[in-house]
Amino acid sequence: MSGPAAAADAPVSYKGWRGIRRAFATPSAVTMLFLGFGSGLPFLLIASQTLSTRLRDVGLDLGSIGLISLASFFYLLKFLWAPLIDRYAFPLTAFLGRRRSWLLASQIVVMIGLVGLAFTRPDVGVAPLVGWVLLASFAGATQDSVVDAYRIEVAPANAQAALAATYTLGYRFGLILAGAGALYLAEFRDWIWAYLAMASLMLLPIMTTLLCREPVAPESTVVRRIDFVGAFWQPFASFFSNNGVALGLALLLFVGLFKFPDQVIGVMSGPFYLDSGYTKADIATVSKLFGVWMGIAGAFAGGIAVAAFGFRRMLLVATFGVALSNLAFLLMAQNPGQIWAFYAAISADNLFQGFAGVVLIAFMSSLTDRNFTATQFALLVSLANLPGKFAGGVSGYLVEATSYSTFFVLSALTVLPTLLLLAWLWRRIRETPQQAPVASPAA
Repeated sequence: MSGPAAAADAPVSYKGWRGIRRAFATPSAVTMLFLGFGSGLPFLLIASQTLSTRLRDVGLDLGSIGLISLASFFYLLKFLWAPLIDRYAFPLTAFLGRRRSWLLASQIVVMIGLVGLAFTRPDVGVAPLVGWVLLASFAGATQDSVVDAYRIEVAPANAQAALAATYTLGYRFGLILAGAGALYLAEFRDWIWAYLAMASLMLLPIMTTLLCREPVAPESTVVRRIDFVGAFWQPFASFFSNNGVALGLALLLFVGLFKFPDQVIGVMSGPFYLDSGYTKADIATVSKLFGVWMGIAGAFAGGIAVAAFGFRRMLLVATFGVALSNLAFLLMAQNPGQIWAFYAAISADNLFQGFAGVVLIAFMSSLTDRNFTATQFALLVSLANLPGKFAGGVSGYLVEATSYSTFFVLSALTVLPTLLLLAWLWRRIRETPQQAPVASPAA
């Protein structure tokens, strides 16, 4: 954007309580609410607890459930094709612009994938289910990459913490429906109805994509000059050029370890709830409904804390919180079937998950070069999920070899390498973004 409008936008401040309210009142905040919803809706259905609960419900063993969860690995590898998202518009929908063209295509494929999953029979054979999970996870990962790039590009850098909280709010609404909604439908109807209903809800983010504006691309000609091969290596070269090799590798490692304690138990949580004697309706009410609202509260607390104190100190708080919240599940392990233990564990876990999620988004946004937002943010998000995803794939075997209680204690202890790395990074973490936005479009 140029001219008087850009000049008018430049002095807008998003600091303090008044700034936070201003950021949440912008059209982009509403857009991120619905785009976040579209990102959160498919995740549990194709890559996490709802799918694993469905598989356990039809009698699959824990080891097989853990291995099947690896079929959603595209969420970990989205940085591999993100350079194409940064460089080109999607051909069939290019008239919408570079970001919106990819958004619409990926959202439609997610909806198709959920319809396909609705009609699979994992009790008969898992091959068709794995195929649909692969398709849906590829589309879902692509959607996530574009939404992250859209969020960073559509608003000034000083509004990112508020927009991260708004995005998280929408994401958590998606989790409520994909978790509690799907489980209620599965309990009182069947899994086919549950997945078809979730597929129809993808129409909300699709309509948002059609109605929202395309973000203004940076005025820098860097992206325009690079060729097809450069589209892949230039984003990575830029990251290490901005940080140096040693610091760059340390930052990537820290991002990869940050949420490991929480992610390593993700696949086993659904089976753990069932094995502890809770019904699908109990799981829907406590974990997928009450728990998601606790996550929303944690997300807003994280957004406010980052705005007030900066993300560096909040990284320390979140690191401890994510690890210690795993120990709350010992209450459930020692008191199986007790609803109070379920509420207590879910309260601690989801509060710190929501808090840590916003802190991590703000931190990763500060590391991103706006010439390569989709690629660099996708790389960071993939690293944030990669170690825990692979550990989750074998977590079922660990539980079967020991016990749920031992598993939760071991998962909490995995925070130690993260704390040591954070101590080394403490004086090297920058609170301001590496590159301010070239243009300052209205948020």
